[in-house]
Amino acid sequence: MMLPPRRSSSGLPLRLRFAAMVFLACGPAGFSTVSLAAPASSSAPDPLAYGKDQPDGLPPLAPTPGKHGMAVSAQKLASDVGAQILAKGGNAADAAVAMGYALAVVYPAAGNIGGGGFMLLRQPGKPSIFIDFREKAPLAASADMYLDAKGNVIPDLSITGWKAVAVPGTVAGLDHIHRKWGRLSRKVVMEPAIKLARDGFVLGEGDVALLNTSTDAFRVSPEARAIFLRPDGSPLQVGDRLVQTNLARSLELVAQQGADAFYKGPIAKTLVQASQKNGGLLQAADFERYQPRELSPLSCHYRGYVVETSPPPSGGGIALCEILDILSGYDMHALGLHTAPALQREIEAMRHAYSDRRGLGDPAFVQNPVQHLLDPAYAAEVRAHIPTDTAVPSSTLKEGEATPEKHETTHFSVIDKDGFAISTTYTLNGWFGAKVIGGDTGFFLNDEMDDFSAKPGSPNMFGIVGSKANAIAPGKTPLSSMSPTIVSRNGKPVLIIGSPGGSRIPTIVLSVILGVVDYGLDIQQAIDLPRLHQQWLPEAVEVEAGAVTPQVETTLEHEGYTFSPHAPWGMPEGILVGGPKLGEKGSAHYYGGYDRRHPGGGATGE
Repeated sequence: MMLPPRRSSSGLPLRLRFAAMVFLACGPAGFSTVSLAAPASSSAPDPLAYGKDQPDGLPPLAPTPGKHGMAVSAQKLASDVGAQILAKGGNAADAAVAMGYALAVVYPAAGNIGGGGFMLLRQPGKPSIFIDFREKAPLAASADMYLDAKGNVIPDLSITGWKAVAVPGTVAGLDHIHRKWGRLSRKVVMEPAIKLARDGFVLGEGDVALLNTSTDAFRVSPEARAIFLRPDGSPLQVGDRLVQTNLARSLELVAQQGADAFYKGPIAKTLVQASQKNGGLLQAADFERYQPRELSPLSCHYRGYVVETSPPPSGGGIALCEILDILSGYDMHALGLHTAPALQREIEAMRHAYSDRRGLGDPAFVQNPVQHLLDPAYAAEVRAHIPTDTAVPSSTLKEGEATPEKHETTHFSVIDKDGFAISTTYTLNGWFGAKVIGGDTGFFLNDEMDDFSAKPGSPNMFGIVGSKANAIAPGKTPLSSMSPTIVSRNGKPVLIIGSPGGSRIPTIVLSVILGVVDYGLDIQQAIDLPRLHQQWLPEAVEVEAGAVTPQVETTLEHEGYTFSPHAPWGMPEGILVGGPKLGEKGSAHYYGGYDRRHPGGGATGE
């Protein structure tokens, strides 16, 4: 039985074990100095004006309509592939699998077949299913594998090189999804990705920006150098054509033989040889025993809507639902979009939810207190002890544990004419993963072992305390914040959303949900809305340009809050059903919105 929450001397709930996550900006922009306040003098920002404070001066954009389906991703070519598969008679599962493979070609920094991820599927009239195809620790892994003889963490060993690589899950996951729910043949579904790899595609600004994050790594890898640099060793430029012949061959093998080609055939053999040659831990048994998992999604309610999202081994879904549970007791619409009272409630709900993410871990290894954390009675108890005009010091909430999960991930959403909705987030962890390519396979391998706690109980280089529940163990899945989410009402999906962003993922998804549900924004406005984030520690509230006005900033500072300006983060890709806004009927049935903070993404209707 779960004990009641302990309390501090001030009466605030003392929640358990969560630590600060990596203080990094999402995307190739990295850190930058941005204006904290929006130029407007009103107490809340105008969502239609968002973009005026951004470097590119982005103008307002209407949501993308689609009469029979919608596909949204961080790379427009992959969105187009999803729409093409829908137009050929494929369903959402076919389109999602096609987009997953296409992103492995056109978004190689995070799109992958050398990594893993989560997918949430909601078929009409059937219970939603959550697919965990996240990477797993090799059988030869051990809790102290990144420590030296004195017990200290060896820098970079879990980040770069073959010892950082966990067993990939994407191909097993996508093949499982296609076999169980797909309608078209594997050959038809994979052909667009194979063609993009074999014939190449012309690089745009966003593609080059991602490649430029890892130029030095490409130069020291003969395999990467041959693919991702010009013959003279200089970086590829906008307008160059990126051809990936070896990747095309790998994809063709999977198209012909299914997951066996990757886990029991020539691809597995090549990866194991490369790993063992270069000091990695992968062995044939790791690939032969890999299986994706079907889990029940996490579910909570908000304003009459059902929110379904990621269960453990994600801690993101728990954080998202706990924040929503707390905010459900406030009239956020009446408080107003990004007013001081509304942001004060949001910040404190974030602080408590992130503090509350106690030592979560892989449910096959750890018993997670999900029921307690998502109990509405517990949310009411937390809410009763949150002051409405004063910042709660994070030090009054008990220290926690977490993982240094990276923010370099990608998300895509798709829905078909029948209302079959799919939300998918998958990753290599860091941009281009461990910066290693498996021989002549043509794809990068993940550095997902870095998502485990290298030394439980001790802070890492970012000051993050490692979780015992997330310690390395053979065959174990590391904790994640990835939160693919579907919001429904009366048994039908109304919003499909998700994002990259590491520890910020739950608050990115939260921002879109609040924008759509509480503030009546259309899907594009909700995605464009400037974001803020508080994760227990660091104490300061991270903000994008325009998230708070000067008046709101001054009010909240007087209440004890501090703000940290930050470069834009996250890349949510969303779909709204029925109209461009909730309760507003449109000329099309589906409306897509994509994140324009980084160039290259797109929504494509069918």
